Amino acid sequence: MLVTIGIFLIAGLAEIGGGYLIWQWLREGKSIYLGLFGGFGLVLYGIIATFQTFPTFGRVYAAYGGVFIVLSVLWGWGIDKKTPDLYDWLGAAICLAGVSVIIWAPRH
Repeated sequence: MLVTIGIFLIAGLAEIGGGYLIWQWLREGKSIYLGLFGGFGLVLYGIIATFQTFPTFGRVYAAYGGVFIVLSVLWGWGIDKKTPDLYDWLGAAICLAGVSVIIWAPRH
């Protein structure tokens, strides 16, 4: 389980970090090199996700969606200095509950 969580976190940081760097390039007028590094981060995210042991693509990416929401709230708080409000935390908790069902529900 720790390996699964670790892969989710590493992939999430690659995806959010890559998107953030591209945002900085295109929206904030920063160097194109940030955009290139962002693109590399997004490619890396796609590769990292394949290391999950889940048997189906859809479940892995559905679970990533919830994890990325939580990581995005934390990224906004830590990097953009935008303090999450009650509804940000509530939404993130709901997403984590959904991820838990997707990942750990008993299957036949």
